[in-house]
Amino acid sequence: MAIPLLGRLDLLDWPIILVSLTLAWFEFLVSIITYALPNSLISFFTFITKQLYRLSSNPINLIKSEKKEKPVDNEVATYQYLKTEDKTSYNKKNYNLMVELLNANNVQEMVSLFGYDIETRIVTTKDKYLLSVHRIKGRKPREPNGKVIYLHHGLLMCSEIWVTMLEKYQNLPFILYDLGYDVWMGNNRGNKYSQKHLFYDLDSTEYWNFSLDEFAIFDIPNTIDYILNATKKKKLTYIGFSQGSAQAFASVSVNSDLNEKVDQLIAISPATTPHGLNSKFLDMLLKSSPNVTYLLFSRKVLMPSCIFWQKIMYPPLFDTVIDAANYMLFNWKALNISKMQKLSSYAHLYSTTSVKCVVHWFQVMSSKNFQMYHDVSPALSGLNPISYPLKNIQIPIHLIYGTTDSLVDINVMKRQLPAHTTTFPVENHEHLDNLWSTEVYDSVFKQVLTYLQQDLDEVESKLFRQNQDTKLIEDIIRDDVDRDSTIGVADLSASASSIEPSQSYLKLVNGFGSSEKQTTTSSFTGYQRPSVSSVGGSIFV
Repeated sequence: MAIPLLGRLDLLDWPIILVSLTLAWFEFLVSIITYALPNSLISFFTFITKQLYRLSSNPINLIKSEKKEKPVDNEVATYQYLKTEDKTSYNKKNYNLMVELLNANNVQEMVSLFGYDIETRIVTTKDKYLLSVHRIKGRKPREPNGKVIYLHHGLLMCSEIWVTMLEKYQNLPFILYDLGYDVWMGNNRGNKYSQKHLFYDLDSTEYWNFSLDEFAIFDIPNTIDYILNATKKKKLTYIGFSQGSAQAFASVSVNSDLNEKVDQLIAISPATTPHGLNSKFLDMLLKSSPNVTYLLFSRKVLMPSCIFWQKIMYPPLFDTVIDAANYMLFNWKALNISKMQKLSSYAHLYSTTSVKCVVHWFQVMSSKNFQMYHDVSPALSGLNPISYPLKNIQIPIHLIYGTTDSLVDINVMKRQLPAHTTTFPVENHEHLDNLWSTEVYDSVFKQVLTYLQQDLDEVESKLFRQNQDTKLIEDIIRDDVDRDSTIGVADLSASASSIEPSQSYLKLVNGFGSSEKQTTTSSFTGYQRPSVSSVGGSIFV
């Protein structure tokens, strides 16, 4: 008979457990203290933070919207941003769009800013989870090409990550939709759009008892079947980002019928057996034992406090924290993503998942084997996990990876996947760069379109030229920027002074274009060739 606790843990686990408990309690106490702080004190800290950011390079200052009416409990603050007088100038339309995207509450609000709608469908998995699937719908007529695209997000994400870019055609769903594809965006169980089960309560341990295995066995195949039934098509193309690609590899490898339902797998920043964390201490800590991770994060949702911190933190500071965390964990410097782009993208980066899912990934990293979740215990130490039979995949696989992405071991992936797998390296790109970099269309999405057998010249003509003149959109935007591209504090301050405090920040932003000074601004919300000079510098700024 095993001694409680002592019989289940190795001696070396105890120092790590003590550190884990200390960190967990510290985070809990800080959260409790922050909840108890009066609003006036939090506002004071926000003011101090804003003043400190004025001393940084390329500062972005925050003004919190004022409301006379009594605030609603748990209401998310809305913000508007004023650029201080520096050498950087932004297109006004994109600058205002950043504000709108940052404060958007859901994917419906986000796509509406670009002239699209979302049709939400609910998929019931065989194990009774309810998943939201988002289908892009346009407001203007277009010519469908009869093909279906299924996009799936990565770890700790949701469908919103696909539509955060400030330029319309730097968002892959909009490119594909306007080219005639029927575009669907999936969501994993447990994330923002899929937090429902027919029998389990959301706060129960049973609800959060899932890992990559459940994504592969239920979520992916059940969603694919739903989409094919809804569209009356026999096949679709699957495009996954990060874990979204790993889920597809795992799913097709154990569900042989998917080889007849998916015509190809396009993996952006793919992951099957990532390297360990950049921080050796955290790498050792989290790989040491699943019990350590469960003690640190519980057996339910992973880091729900992130949502709380995002609500109360000054957004540029929140972005800096994300950058610092990514640097510490993965050695990502985010030099290819502009500061303004981070404000809209990072606001939609995090969504919930289970702790068990992360434990599963640490098991994969520890064993350097893309395997199913393994219930490890001293009594079962002689038993081996089941590896996903990736060689069983018969359909074409295309990998698009960044050469500086610490999570991608491309040589290991090529050995694991079938011989017909193709690879495309993106020079000097990290993980998130393949979604949000300033040149993502040229460096990544063109290759996606090539795999879809699109003629790139025809794509350029169809998407990036006006209907009745042959000027390129970049020429039109360039003219617009030359005439009136800067957005200064004085301009916004003058506009703000004429707005009642009770009015929404959206009225200020929308009314901003009605001034006589801005009548020269182009009304076209299209594609602008990104400028590398707008990329942010140090992540600690």
